[in-house]
Amino acid sequence: MENLITLVNNIQRACTALGDHGEESALPTLWDSLPAIAVVGGQSSGKSSVLESVVGKDFLPRGAGIVTRRPLVLQLHRIDDGKEYAEFMHLPKKRFTDFTAVRQEISDETDRETGRSKQISSVPIHLSIFSPNVVNLTLIDLPGLTKVAIEGQSETIVQDIESMVRSFIEKPNCIILAISPANQDLATSDAIKIAREVDPKGDRTFGVLTKIDLMDKGTNAVDILEGKSYKLQFPWVGVVNRSQADINKSVDMIAARRREREYFQSSPEYSHLAHRMGSEHLGKMLSKHLETVIKSRIPGLQSLINKTIIELEGELTKLGKPIAADAGGKLYTTMEICRAFDQNFKEHLDGVRAGGEKIYGVFDNQLPAALKRLQFDKHLSIENVRKLITEADGYQPHLIAPEQGYRRLIESCLVTIRGPAEAAVDGVHAILKGIVQKAIAETTELKQYPTLRVEVGNAAFESLERMREESKRATLQLVDMECGYLTVEFFRKLPQDVEKGGNPTHSLFDRYNDSYLRRVGSTVLQYVNMTCASLRNSIPKSIVYCQVREAKRSLLDFFFTELGKKESKQLSKMLDEDPAVQQRRANLAKRLELYRSAQHEIDAVAWSK
Repeated sequence: MENLITLVNNIQRACTALGDHGEESALPTLWDSLPAIAVVGGQSSGKSSVLESVVGKDFLPRGAGIVTRRPLVLQLHRIDDGKEYAEFMHLPKKRFTDFTAVRQEISDETDRETGRSKQISSVPIHLSIFSPNVVNLTLIDLPGLTKVAIEGQSETIVQDIESMVRSFIEKPNCIILAISPANQDLATSDAIKIAREVDPKGDRTFGVLTKIDLMDKGTNAVDILEGKSYKLQFPWVGVVNRSQADINKSVDMIAARRREREYFQSSPEYSHLAHRMGSEHLGKMLSKHLETVIKSRIPGLQSLINKTIIELEGELTKLGKPIAADAGGKLYTTMEICRAFDQNFKEHLDGVRAGGEKIYGVFDNQLPAALKRLQFDKHLSIENVRKLITEADGYQPHLIAPEQGYRRLIESCLVTIRGPAEAAVDGVHAILKGIVQKAIAETTELKQYPTLRVEVGNAAFESLERMREESKRATLQLVDMECGYLTVEFFRKLPQDVEKGGNPTHSLFDRYNDSYLRRVGSTVLQYVNMTCASLRNSIPKSIVYCQVREAKRSLLDFFFTELGKKESKQLSKMLDEDPAVQQRRANLAKRLELYRSAQHEIDAVAWSK
């Protein structure tokens, strides 16, 4: 069972080391879930004397006003033999055997946190005492409740102390040790008053009555100790502390314990209660109760820790990995993030994610619709055919067939396909840019680094722009090639008409009748439609080859080349993570370390049972 208190001691120390000591926080706090005994009492209630009696050593600061200005987590460890000593968590390599020096270090450490003012702080001091004269026990000594601020203190000090005490004892896992002096009316006890507010049924409050030996003659505390005046779930414990004269004379604490036992055993009023009175009994009772509470809480603690570890790991995953310190690490991090973005981009094109299907929409809808809108039949009206053939003949009419006229008519039609071809290139370019933006938004790691996100976006857009220009050049070349070299076989298969040349004796302007011109126009339209159908198939191939395929293959190649030339400072500028995110990650990592350590500690105790 002793392992249980040691377990909580270890976790409490880890909590404080990692900044988790029960203050309000957006992070889950393990401290609040640990069973603990908080010592509460008003100033001059004898609180310090009770703690020193339990320990058997004179080690707490004394004086007027508020002496305890920070919570003191007092961890008692029973050893079988050897010399008594103390250790502070903030001085892990120093062992104190002189308890006068312990008192001075408590004062000094308090001043380090609060300054030499008389203000208070909720950051605890951890003190471990190892002695054969103690039981395994952990107590949290809280600042004494007061009603009036003294000179040098804040006007809000009374409320500040009460708020701090309340923040500890209102937690359901906190056991309240309420210290009240017997020579004052219990109805005015600060400790009982605040304990009643947070624990109205008294299920987790232990009452301790001090200064019983200082009560007025003819009065006693039997009704209180028997639970008649104010009933608690657990029996009241009376103690007799050293007097101020004893303290001044440095009366031995062990001797003081013996005198305390003799007082209760020899007193007619209290002899029947002597078996459960005194600081020695108080320590044993609290130790046994704390062990029982801790044992009952272990399953709940395990569940909380396991759940919180999963939550912390999940949030750390969302925040991403911390930035490496060296240039190589930064370069590797940058490359990994860029590869993650590149993979997301490819998944859109390959159909794993939505977006790539829009490219096919350009080829199957936009391009055919644009070609259809060209309306070649209107371009090949009789008037236009006559005009172009006449202009092509020049001063000497053609002899057999108007070949130059055919070429000019075909070229004038095919050249209009450049517009739809360019529009298809631009349409695919716009879709690729949209996919880049989606991939950036979906790459979690890029959200960490705004500058890198902008750099990657700009590099991708620049690559797409280069690919668009290459695609436009190649696609328009397809159109130009059709204009530059006609498919002769098409014309050889046409039926020949010896009369189609007309009567050479007629003038240049009336030698072609409308029927003949319609046939020319019809022939040109057939050829243009054939060529248009061919381009409708070849233009998408060119665009996919020059833009889509190239984007999948080398979207960030140029960026990677430039990245390898950058120095550490330049890489650091790119990895400009929000300081708040960095701090959040560090806090979560510390908290995760705490919970994993606690998980290991609890599992070790659970398996040993």
